[in-house]
Amino acid sequence: MTRDEQWLLEEKYAGHETEEYETDKKRLASGEPLGYTIGWQPFLGLKIHLDSHPLIPRVETEWWTERLLDMLGFVNPTSDVGFTKPNILDLCAGSGAIGCAALARLPDAHVYFGEIDLAHEATILKNIRDNNLDESRAEVRIGDLFEPFAGMQFDLIATNPPYIPAGRELPASVTGHEPSIALFAGDDGLAIIRRIAIDLHNHISPGGQAWIECDSAHAAAACALFTDHGLVADIRTDQYGQPRVIRVEKRVGSMR
Repeated sequence: MTRDEQWLLEEKYAGHETEEYETDKKRLASGEPLGYTIGWQPFLGLKIHLDSHPLIPRVETEWWTERLLDMLGFVNPTSDVGFTKPNILDLCAGSGAIGCAALARLPDAHVYFGEIDLAHEATILKNIRDNNLDESRAEVRIGDLFEPFAGMQFDLIATNPPYIPAGRELPASVTGHEPSIALFAGDDGLAIIRRIAIDLHNHISPGGQAWIECDSAHAAAACALFTDHGLVADIRTDQYGQPRVIRVEKRVGSMR
C-alpha cells in the first residue's frame, strides 16, 4: 500500500477497505491528485474542500500565508502594521484557502474573495461554513481580477494567480487534472501578474500591502512590474529558499 493509499484509507474511509475505496485507489493509480480523490486538502489547520476542482493549495502557499498572517500583528503583536480591522482581498481565490485562513486567524478582519470561475463560489462558501468561520465577515465576488471591486481599496491583498509559462512541462497529475486557467499565464508566465500590477495601486489602501505568489524563475521580472508602477516591492523566499512571493507596499502619501 502506498502512502497516498494509506492516507486515503484513513482519512476518507476510516480504515475500512470498501468497494468505494478500491474505486478511489484506481483514481489515484490513474494519476488523479490525492486532494481531489479525498475531496479536501489541509491548509493551516483548516479542511479546504475541493468540490469544484480548483487549484489544490500547495505547501509553499501555506507557508507564505502563515508568514503574512504573522506579519499583520494579530498573531504577532510586535508588528508595526497598523490596521486593526483590515479589509483583506483573496484575489484569484480558487478554493478560498488563503482568505479562509485570514478569517480564522484575524477575528476583526473582513475578507473578500475574488474569483473568475463561478463554479468555485459554492466551494469557497462551503469552506467558510464547514470550518465554522464567521460568514458575516466574508464576501465572495465573481469576475475578472479587480473588476468586481471597482472603487474599493484593501489594506491587504493576497493572491496566488496563474504564473506558469505556457511552454513549461508539468507532471501529468497536474496538467491532466488541475484547471489550466489557474496554472498558465502566457509565454513568460507574467500575463496575469502584469495585469495585476497595472491596477494594483488603485486597490491598496495607503500603507497597505499585497503579497503575490510568482514563478521562481521570473521573480525579478515580476517584481519589476510593480516598481515600474510606482510601488515599493521586494522578493520573499519560500521554505526551500526559492524566490516565491512579491511583497508590494503602497507608501502613505503615494500619489501614483
